[in-house]
Amino acid sequence: METIKTKTINPLQKRRSRIFSAEARVAYICLIPAFLGLIFLTYLPLVGVLGISLTNWTGLKSPVFIGLDNYIKIFTTDPYIKDSIISTIYFAALSVTGSMIYSLFIALLLNRKIPARGFFRAVFYVPYVLPAAAIYVGWSWLYEGNFGFFNYVLSELGLNKILFIADSSFVVPSLSLISVWLAGNLIVIFLAGLQNVPVTYHEAAEMDGAGGWHRFRHITIPCMTPIIFYNLLMCLIANLQVVTPALALTNGGPGNSSRFLTYLMYDQAFVNYRLGYACATTLIIFAILAVFTTVLFKTSGRWIYNEGGDDK
Repeated sequence: METIKTKTINPLQKRRSRIFSAEARVAYICLIPAFLGLIFLTYLPLVGVLGISLTNWTGLKSPVFIGLDNYIKIFTTDPYIKDSIISTIYFAALSVTGSMIYSLFIALLLNRKIPARGFFRAVFYVPYVLPAAAIYVGWSWLYEGNFGFFNYVLSELGLNKILFIADSSFVVPSLSLISVWLAGNLIVIFLAGLQNVPVTYHEAAEMDGAGGWHRFRHITIPCMTPIIFYNLLMCLIANLQVVTPALALTNGGPGNSSRFLTYLMYDQAFVNYRLGYACATTLIIFAILAVFTTVLFKTSGRWIYNEGGDDK
């Protein structure tokens, strides 16, 4: 019996083994480009940044190893680092909160059967793909202290004018408003998620007498939590690395109120030619990003709804 069983099973096992081996080879071949990309475009540059951060390299002369001096200077003598960390986190908090609320609200409206829905979807997505220079020139006109549109509206309402990007109290919220307006990509992702919320859940809840708010709170939001997590993560990473608004509109001012961490890194690298110091600043930004994303991942299990069950 054992001999017959061996003759029957072994060919099947060999065939399955060949199939799995072939699938494994295809999988490994397809993974090679991504693997090489990660190695040469992500991990090796990161190691290079770490190495340069331990030198006093200016980009013009040979680097000299100075150990942790750049990090010590950043935390003991740098006059900008504290304000930069505070303004970066403040900007990210305003931008992420505003972008998530705004984009989910617009996505809910665009998910309804309204006339010219495709047109409005394009209108809200277009700002995301516009050239940055055009966007910030346009917003500089809106924020202009004397003749800008917003100050015109305020003066018509009998209110005092506001120096939106020339007042240290208003500059970060004003720049955050631009970031919120640019959240067209989040709207598209939210919209895709809303269209995958099972209609049967809403129909069953409606038959039980649930109103619109209860269906939104107890059906739509739980089903959208994986999408909310993804958008929250991407938005957080993008806004903690903010630099374009400060370069285009404020040059880090007024004072140091919009001297974000990435702007500080840019300033040290390409204005002061302190590449070693700039690389040390980069790794501090990386550490802050790692802390925030780790906290987000650690807490995600408590609020993300997984329809297929917990697969941890």
